[in-house]
Amino acid sequence: MSKAESSIRLLLVDDHPLVIDGISARLKNEPNLNVIGTANNGKDALQQARQINPDVVLMDVTMPIMGGVEATHLFKTELPDIKILIFSMHDDHEYIVKLMKAGAYGYLLKDASSDELIKAIEAVHQGSTYFSAGASQSLFRNQAEIDLTAKPSVLTNREEAVLKQIADGQCNKNFARALDISVRTVETHRINIKHKLNFSTAAGLTRYALEHNLIKLS
Repeated sequence: MSKAESSIRLLLVDDHPLVIDGISARLKNEPNLNVIGTANNGKDALQQARQINPDVVLMDVTMPIMGGVEATHLFKTELPDIKILIFSMHDDHEYIVKLMKAGAYGYLLKDASSDELIKAIEAVHQGSTYFSAGASQSLFRNQAEIDLTAKPSVLTNREEAVLKQIADGQCNKNFARALDISVRTVETHRINIKHKLNFSTAAGLTRYALEHNLIKLS
């Protein structure tokens, strides 16, 4: 099987050519990653994505014509199967919250290493969430953004275990294996957890887990 057939298909979106060139060069020899397109704004990214159908879009926030927040909203509405990973220099809490609410699967700061970039791409491709350390610290700094009135007792022990795995960025298959349950059961638990806690985003679930000491920031 060729690299094109077996690898994660990436669309890179950034208005700085040097960033695009640098990422493309770094990922060129990664056997499981394949850059299939580039764009310099959100509008162009959406147009290209409809044609080339990437698995993951690695996208900046501040861009001309259409920025990352609006583009993420439209990807979520029009192309929901495509995973969005934000790659930005901004560690502002408001940016991160807006993008996670818009449907991004992860947020990586541009000071991250290339190895962490690859790890983040692989995580969101599997359906997990990923925050770099700086993004996590900013996301959870301001407690006013997300309602934390739900109490840990509303979850069963198994649901808390599933929530911990979600917040740790594990994919369904991995933590189904870890908990010795089926993937279908994991999905049922996820739905129940979101309903009980009244959170619709991975960011909300992750923050709940952090605030109730189910996980710790690294």
